[in-house]
Parts: sequence; structure tokens; C-alpha cells
Amino acid sequence: MSKSFIESLTGVLLFATAVLVMLSEWHANKLLSWTGDLFAVLTLLLLVAQVHWGRQIFVVVGLALAGIAFATRPDWFQMIVGATGKAAFIAALFTALATMRNAAASSPSIAECGHFLALQPPGRRYIALTVGGQLFGLLLNYGALVLLGTLAEANARQEPNEEIRNHRIRRMLLAIQRGFVSMLTWSPLAFSVAISTSLIPGARWSDALLPCLVSSAILAGVGWGLDTIFKPRLSVQPSPRTAEGSWLSLWPLFLLLAVLGVLVGVLHAATDIRVIGIVMMVVPVISIIWISIQNSGKVPATWARIKTYVTRDLPSYRSEIVLLMMAGWIGTLGGALLSPLAAASGFDLSNVPAWLLLVCIVWLIPLTGQLGMNPIMTVTLLAPLLPSAAAIGVEPSDIIVAITAGWAMSGASSPYTATTLMIGAMGGVSAHHVGLRWNGPYILVCGVALSIWVVVLTLL
Repeated sequence: MSKSFIESLTGVLLFATAVLVMLSEWHANKLLSWTGDLFAVLTLLLLVAQVHWGRQIFVVVGLALAGIAFATRPDWFQMIVGATGKAAFIAALFTALATMRNAAASSPSIAECGHFLALQPPGRRYIALTVGGQLFGLLLNYGALVLLGTLAEANARQEPNEEIRNHRIRRMLLAIQRGFVSMLTWSPLAFSVAISTSLIPGARWSDALLPCLVSSAILAGVGWGLDTIFKPRLSVQPSPRTAEGSWLSLWPLFLLLAVLGVLVGVLHAATDIRVIGIVMMVVPVISIIWISIQNSGKVPATWARIKTYVTRDLPSYRSEIVLLMMAGWIGTLGGALLSPLAAASGFDLSNVPAWLLLVCIVWLIPLTGQLGMNPIMTVTLLAPLLPSAAAIGVEPSDIIVAITAGWAMSGASSPYTATTLMIGAMGGVSAHHVGLRWNGPYILVCGVALSIWVVVLTLL
């Protein structure tokens, strides 16, 4: 088989997986769910041969865990089916959300929004880029870092003074990254929210939204505060700059987010379907309409764009898809294997005070991130070991707040996450330098503040 045929087949299988998983969310049909799982496995088999050995190791670890389950557990089949379902869900969610990234990437109005934010004068540049990191992160996911980071870097490179230029690049990139990770605490389009709400019994995005927004404000506010307090001392004063364009240039971004928010909210209230199930349907529909508008409503051009997305663009994410799917598989299967062992050893987290347990969750995720564990893996491994919310006297939403807070801090500090790798590449430093040197004090302050916040929630 030719390479192009394998790529096309991979994309079609991913798209079919997304459709089947979405339909199973709406209809709770076992046959749809199992077929989606089968397509996800076939997709993974095609992708394994196309990725670097570093990603193939995750597949080997996943197969080893499956072998252990087969050899030691009578319910091994149900365990593997559960892990496969989580991997299929993650692949489907990625496929659905990537449609928005694809549509936004070719939108002149979105490019104009990013250009305006990147050219703000020093007095409001940090706040503008932090807000931009949140808003663009909703639509583009990690593509927001590429778009805003590239624009910010190009803008800063125009500064002739090397000292000013280096400080400006660092501060602009950190504003974008910290804005992006603050979005991870509450956005229904983020893996952090989608996966944590699917793992914690009784958790609903609508219940967790307000306290998660407080977490977001803490992450964004601490970043701005530290940037304001610890401004670099320059040997020369930068020349004054004026903003180009108008804040009105952001209206397409706000309009799109408003349409998305209203549709998701109304459908969730009317159907009581999980928010993530609604997102998986609404986002691709909006994206197709957006692509159609970009092509002046011409059906052949729109269809050609959709076909290119499925057969060429989706397979190009092969490395990310394998990593995310296997993180879900390993975490889910590993958690299922550890649960009875923990119970047999007398290890019972329900005896731990609720406030202390939530604080440990906040810190555990970024700490395991330093060891190379993807937050998806950590959370899916940890969730089966957690007692129910009722058993420790808290609400399910409180656990979601702790998980998403830790997930966001991992995104800013782990040298193995896409955020730090991208920011490091654009800033000309290593991901370790970004996570520990640039963001070290930020993570410590945010960790303390977020720990206090989850303690307050348990008391309330």
C-alpha cells in the first residue's frame, strides 16, 4: 500500500471513530461504542508504524499492561475494553476539536485578531496576550501558541536593542502560555475538563464552571502580578509604541465564541447530554459552516477542504494522536490494575482529610509531569484510586477543580508538554528552561494560591 493510501485510510478511520463515539454519547448505544472502539484500534495499528520510537514505547507499555491484566485478572477483557474506550474517546475528541483549529487557521479575521494583540504597547501587552492565549486556546488549542507566539516573536524581533528584545520575547511568550494554561481549568473544549469530568462519578461541567473560573483567574492574575512586580531593569529605555488597529478587530472571535457557548449551553439544558458529547457534535458543524463561508458558500470548494482535512491534515497529527490515545489507555488500564492492590494493602484514601487530598492532587499532576508523565496518564491512573466525593464530604466539582488546577500547572512547568516545548522553541531556550527557570516562581505561587482555593472549597 502506498503512503498516501495509508494516510487517507488513517484519516477516514479517525473521522469514523469520532462520528461513532459522538453518536454513542447521544444515544448510549453499545454497538456504536464498540464499533468506535474497533475503529480506534485499527487507527492505532496504522499509526504505530508511522511514528518515532519514542511514541512506540508507549504502545509497548500499553501492551505489557494488557498482558499483565490477561495473566492476573479474571475480568481482563472488561478492563481492556474500558481502556480501549478511553483511547477511542480521546481520539474522537481530538478529531472533533481539530476541525475548529483547521477552520480558524485559514481565517483572515482570526489572523487579524492575533496581529492586533501581538502589537499592543507595553502598558497593556501582557494582559492582551494573556486574554488572547485564553480566547485563541478555545478555538485553536495548541495552535494558539503557534499563532500568537509566532506573531509576538516576529514583533519583538523588530527591536534593534538585544537586551530589550530578549526580555520582550520572554515576557510576551510567557503571557501567551500562561493565558493558555489558565484556559485549561474551565474550557469544555480542553482535554483537562473533558477527561476529568468523564472520570469522576457525578461530575458535571456546569457545576464546576464557576469555581474553575476562579482557578483560571488565579493562574492569569498571578502571572500578570509577577510580570508587573518583577519587571526587568533595563540599561536603556525602550522607545514608546502605539497600538495598531482597534479592539473592534476582535469581534469575529467574540462572535464565534458566543455562538459556540450558546449552542452548547442550550443543547445541554434541553437534552441533558454530557457537555463533551454536545461539543463533539457542535464544533465540527460550526467549523464546516465557517469553512463554507470562507469559500463563499461554494460546495465543491468546501467539500475539497473537508476531504483534505480528513485524508491529509488529520494523519499529520499522528504523533500527538498516538501519545494521547496511549496515555488514556495506560492510565485507565494501570488504574484498574492498581485499585485492587491498593484495597488489599489497606490503602484507603477516604481516611485522608478531604482538604489534604485535594491539595495533594493539585501538586501531584505537575510533579509527575517532571517525570515525563502526560497529565492524561496521571489523571486516568489516579481517578480509580480516589474515593467518591460523598465519601470524603465534598462535591464532585471540587475534585474537578483540583484536577484541572494541577493539569494547568503541569502545562506550564513540565518540560515534556507541548506548551513548554513550543514556547522554548520560539524563545530559543530549552523546555526545561521554560518550565523551571521562567515558570518556576510562577508555579510555586500559583500552587500555593490554588491549594488555598481548594481548601476553601472543602470548607464551603
